[in-house]
Amino acid sequence: MYRSHVLVCGGTGCTSNHSAEVIEALEAEIAKNGLAEEVKVVRTGCFGLCAAGPIMIVYPEGAFYSRVNADDIPEIVTEHLLKGRPVKRLLYQETVENDSIKSLNHTDFYRKQKRVALRNCGVINPENIEEYIARDGYEALGKCLTEYTPEQVIDIIKRSGLRGRGGAGFPTGMKWSFAAANQADQKYVCCNADEGDPGAFMDRSVLEGDPHCVLEAMAIAGYAIGASQGYIYIRAEYPIAVERLEIAIKQAREYGLLGKNIFGTDFCFDIEIRLGAGAFVCGEETALMTSIEGHRGEPRPRPPFPAVKGLFGKPTILNNVETYANIAQIILNGPEWFASMGTEKSKGTKVFALGGKIHNTGLVEVPMGTTLREIIEEIGGGVPNGKKFKAAQTGGPSGGCISAENLDVPIDYDNLIAIGTMMGSGGMIVMDEDNCMVDIAKFFLEFTVDESCGKCTPCRIGTKRLYEMLEKITNGEGTLEDLDRMEELCYYIKNNSLCGLGQTAPNPVLSTLRYFRDEYIAHVVEKRCPAGVCKNLLRYEILPEKCRGCTACARNCPVGAISGKVREAHVIDSAKCIKCGACMEKCKFGAIVKK
Repeated sequence: MYRSHVLVCGGTGCTSNHSAEVIEALEAEIAKNGLAEEVKVVRTGCFGLCAAGPIMIVYPEGAFYSRVNADDIPEIVTEHLLKGRPVKRLLYQETVENDSIKSLNHTDFYRKQKRVALRNCGVINPENIEEYIARDGYEALGKCLTEYTPEQVIDIIKRSGLRGRGGAGFPTGMKWSFAAANQADQKYVCCNADEGDPGAFMDRSVLEGDPHCVLEAMAIAGYAIGASQGYIYIRAEYPIAVERLEIAIKQAREYGLLGKNIFGTDFCFDIEIRLGAGAFVCGEETALMTSIEGHRGEPRPRPPFPAVKGLFGKPTILNNVETYANIAQIILNGPEWFASMGTEKSKGTKVFALGGKIHNTGLVEVPMGTTLREIIEEIGGGVPNGKKFKAAQTGGPSGGCISAENLDVPIDYDNLIAIGTMMGSGGMIVMDEDNCMVDIAKFFLEFTVDESCGKCTPCRIGTKRLYEMLEKITNGEGTLEDLDRMEELCYYIKNNSLCGLGQTAPNPVLSTLRYFRDEYIAHVVEKRCPAGVCKNLLRYEILPEKCRGCTACARNCPVGAISGKVREAHVIDSAKCIKCGACMEKCKFGAIVKK
């Protein structure tokens, strides 16, 4: 029996911040002080507040240490674990209240969150099945196999209102019912853990922190539709998630929770992992299944839909990691519990990966219907450096920008589509006044062009032409006619592409045209980038009233574009200037501006 448990984040974010070294130092220092029988070190998954990593929490006090490094460990062990005095200077400051330590649940970052999919992340050791079982793990599977028929399981998921968390938001129970209705000698359950959106890491974090919740949910899905085999398709760039999945599958088999005659019933179900090579198009369900089959990941025409003819030509269901992470909780707590959260048409919670120009980057899980303002200003801590919020990109390359005028729109599937974006898998990238929206649209189009599989002409050629138009505009060569042609091409690509990648590829362009058309016009009419991002439209200028003639700018200009005498105002030759910004960086008097 341990008197203290020290939980240290072992997710990718904190691991990249050297949390493994923190754990090593912690275990060594605990042993050195003779505390090995009293203090247990637990490597967990992501706590959510990635901006504060590496993170360490000491229980039972709940002391939350942030930005811990190996050099801090001796002090924490001797003062806190040995003498019972938390080291206040290393605590997350919002949890320190006079002489007491405030619960994490009362901090701004966690107060409005409701953790369902993330309930075990940062709480259990993901490599120990017994810790998952202690948190009601596999109880839902046992309940389904011994108390419910497959039809009743599907009915529970339908009544919960759960919709797919991977993109389009299709009702999960309905998808399962389609596959269940099709008779076949073999059916499959697939999990999409590919997660290719820039800035998205929700699924990775669930797999790193709570892999068994996905295995349990896939087994429940297998029982519901009559499948005996499952596949998890995960990108090879997620080594920690892959390793923990492999451990979890091995443990589940050893405990009889995967394999033959689960819970002493006739139900048999097993799961295998398939590694993806990182192709964004393999997030599309038919391309993913083609890849599992060992072929090049390309989408297939639909119909037939996977519920009729999917993996290896058999009835198949595919859901993403977050969707599965809700299943066991719905079975245990009832569909009414889940449906009580969220909005009328979007039930439950949603996990967002909050990144970009925001104080509290990390993982956020909130009830559907929470406004963007609540997420950004209250949970996220607002935009840093006194800058103004400009937009938030949701849905990655398939989504669009939410402008400041829509900050108070409740976030759910239908509302996001109405304002020109989409939920997607849950990436949310915040931008401030220093971001150029034309450049943002170009960034996402460049990604889509690179990731297009090339199977259909509208996507293969259309996105390339669209990118070239954006490049022309950011180079100062665009015209107003280009904006009309660009919009027309967007709708052509949307209406004629084979799969979801091409059909949603124009969204970043359409949403920025809708809410930030003035920036496009400034680029084509005034040949000016209002945010000062597009290099070919920039002009550096020295303000004579501020210039002290120190010559620092001239000495650091790589092309000799700056001239002037000592103690006299200098000037920049625009014809020679390569717009590298070295002069502005070296000026100590704020005499150089970019326009």
